[in-house]
Amino acid sequence: MKLNINLKNAEYPVYLEKDILSNIFQYVNLQRKVMIISDTNVPKDYAKTIQSQCEESYIYRILATEHSKCLNVFEDICKTLLKYHFSRNDCIIALGGGVVGDLSGFVAASYMRGIDFIQVPTTTLSQIDSSIGGKVAINLNDTKNILGAFYQPKAVFIDFNTLKSLPKRHYYNGLVEALKAGLIYDQELFNIFENKNIDDHLEEIIYRALCVKKDIVEKDEKEMGLRKILNFGHTIGHGIESYFKLSTYYHGECVAFGMLYFVNEDIKERLLPIYKKMNLPYDISYNRDEVFNYIKNDKKAIGNSIIVVQVNHIGSAELVPMDLDTIYKILKGSVL
Repeated sequence: MKLNINLKNAEYPVYLEKDILSNIFQYVNLQRKVMIISDTNVPKDYAKTIQSQCEESYIYRILATEHSKCLNVFEDICKTLLKYHFSRNDCIIALGGGVVGDLSGFVAASYMRGIDFIQVPTTTLSQIDSSIGGKVAINLNDTKNILGAFYQPKAVFIDFNTLKSLPKRHYYNGLVEALKAGLIYDQELFNIFENKNIDDHLEEIIYRALCVKKDIVEKDEKEMGLRKILNFGHTIGHGIESYFKLSTYYHGECVAFGMLYFVNEDIKERLLPIYKKMNLPYDISYNRDEVFNYIKNDKKAIGNSIIVVQVNHIGSAELVPMDLDTIYKILKGSVL
């Protein structure tokens, strides 16, 4: 399968195929210096498979933690690129999950004002969501994705076989973004989660979720309007992630919990059985005041308000400007 992302100033392919990891050289130029950035959760064989296709390559492995998306690691990767005399004609490959993709993309956007960047996502989260769309970022202290850019990859390679090495918790964590895509844009995608076996329809889920993001990003690359609906669940979700110091709960788990605050009761009743099916936490205990402080620093905040995403009909989302006092009251209330 193949998708093409067509933007005003960029166009790139997304290849979806089992074992495509072994054939990347057939689609992109690897006869140059290549920095493969990966993490400690990604099997080393994946990087070696790509390295065997390159003329000159180096592997940089980060710790498999959200805390790797920081200024210190960013700086060290840039120094490594300088050490090996990488130029604008060379390339970075992000091999891993969302952390690797976000960090690698931000390095690529920044180094020499931009070098080529290829996404090879190996988790459900990165295959479904973060590998396309061009949002790249790092965290500052415990504030998530506060330093970033819009920087599109040259190509995306999705190898379904890489998901075999994924622990179940990571697997379902990433699938939350597909569930979100169904809620905001694709009723049939939501129906798969609600009525069918998720594992049996995994490839269809990933493909449909990518089609949702493709359509939205092509209409609104820089998040001036429509693309904001992709933030569904993220306002409170990011606040909870930050409260737990970007650990304890995964990104998708926090987003799933955050979505519950902005759906009506009928949809909530339909969501909870899906959460149980996916082993997602839906009754997280946290300090509301501290989470609210993180929400106030959200990059989507404008003055005393934030545009939140609400879903009252499956497959359709609304953007609602909401003052911080109202969000605080919602946060203080019971989600269940």
